[in-house]
Order: sequence, then structure tokens, then C-alpha cells
Amino acid sequence: MYIGIDLGGTKISALAIAEDGRALARRRLVTPIGYSETLAALAAVVQALEDELGQQGLPVGLGLPGVIDSEAGRVQAVNLPWLTGRPFAQDLSVKLGRFVPMANDANCFALAEALEGAGMGAEVVFGVVLGTGVGAGIVVKGRCLAGAHGIAGEWGHTPLPWRMVEDGSPLPCPCGRIGCLETVLGGSGLLGIYRRLGGEAHSAIDIAEAFRHNNQKAEDALHLYFSALARALASVINLLDPDAVVLGGGLSDLPGLLESVSRLWRGWALVAEPRTRLVRARYGADGGVRGAAWLARSAVIAG
Repeated sequence: MYIGIDLGGTKISALAIAEDGRALARRRLVTPIGYSETLAALAAVVQALEDELGQQGLPVGLGLPGVIDSEAGRVQAVNLPWLTGRPFAQDLSVKLGRFVPMANDANCFALAEALEGAGMGAEVVFGVVLGTGVGAGIVVKGRCLAGAHGIAGEWGHTPLPWRMVEDGSPLPCPCGRIGCLETVLGGSGLLGIYRRLGGEAHSAIDIAEAFRHNNQKAEDALHLYFSALARALASVINLLDPDAVVLGGGLSDLPGLLESVSRLWRGWALVAEPRTRLVRARYGADGGVRGAAWLARSAVIAG
């Protein structure tokens, strides 16, 4: 059995899975504010799962929204600022009395989808989370690609390629740069497109609903969004040449997304008919926590 933990800015989700991937037990609690408080909460949730399962010392893996520099033993997490610059990996391992492998939450999502989800069987998987922000993870032959600095897959902080007038002016990103993919493909990016066309909406759900009611502005907004996503993914095909691209997050449910993007990216990819599979994630919100559990399993296998 393995325990996966998804440490978010507002909640902690934990899941114990069996060797065959069956979910055995779950816990969820509010993420506390503070360094020692977070360590204590993580220890408590692990203990609760172990008590329920009647097993102690289970392997644990953790995903969080930030950059994990394994060599330096540090994390940078915008939503969890009290972790930044602290020896979090070491302190959590000491707190739990065992080594705890960590990865970016998008990497965990990609790992779950590559090993047992929509990307299963693919040698190279590019997993994308389209939500409030934009994250991505790369899995090669069943293993997360973290990179020399732990930033592999930070696709949301690369610029939109082949920018067109219809994309509007580049906008500032929370990372401090201008024109990142996150400002176009995140939730606020889609709302911005719709509003530039004269539409009124409070969320992507409103735009999708307007589209289903044959609203022309919503149709035009989704076309521009799909075009930007197709160009961004075509650059991934040209660089990484993945066997599968798995889309997760709330915006992956936009009507017509898979069909439109897989048609549009042909105009930008270096191959006329890309064989890369574009698929929707199998596990949705569970992808990150399941991937963290598989991260624990991988660490056990690696010894």
C-alpha cells in the first residue's frame, strides 16, 4: 500500500492505494497557515490513514503547487509561502520517520495519467492542467522528468508561440514576466478573450453555457482559445514529440476542445498529421494525489 498527498494552498488531500491502484482510504482537511502547522497536519493525515488501514510506516509521496529542487532540498510555492526557502523535504522526512519523495502537482497528475490513466501505454506523456493557472508535467517511460532545477514542465511560464493580433496584447503574469501561456490559457485568459469580444461572463462555465445556446461571441472566444492552445501544444510536439498529451483541469471540459485542437495544431506542427494522441484525463481532480502515491511506489522500487 502507498499513500499519496496533494498539498494545496487551501486543502490537503490524501489517498491510500493498493498495489493494483484501488483506492483504500481517503482524508481531506484544510491547509493550515504556518510551517510547523503544515508539517503537523501532514503527519496527522498520514497517521489517520495508517490507523484506518492497520498498517504503520507506509511509503508516502507528496505533490504540491511549486518548484521542488531535490538537489537543494528546497521548494518554492507561491500558494504556500511559508515553505519557501525552508528545508521542507528534510523536515517532513524527519517528521514522518521515512523518506518522502516530492514532485510538482502537475508532474504527479501526469504520472498518474501515464501509469494508469488516459496516457497509459504511451512512452512519452505530456500532461497539462488547464485551470485557474496552467501547469504541465512530463513522464518518460513511466518516470517523471524533473530536470536539473526541478522546473521541467513549467510550460505555463513560456510565451505563447506564433502570437497573432487576435490574441490581444501580452499581459503580465504572476511570475513577473509578460505574455506567459498562463495569462492566455488559464481561466482569466479565456474570460479576457470573451470580454474583448464584448461578452459578459463570470466564469468559463458561463462561456461554455453561452456556447451551447449558440452565442456567437462565445463561439468566437472558444475558437480563439482553441487556436492559442493548439499553437502552444504544437510547439510541444515540435520539441518533445510526445506519444500522448493528456488534458486535465476544469477548462479541459470545454465543448469541442479535443476535436478543435487536434485539428488546428496540424497548421503549426512540423509533421502534417501528428500521431500524438490528445485525450482528456481519466482521473480529474484525483490525478495529483494518485500520482503522489505512485511517486512513493517508484521510490520504493528504486530503493
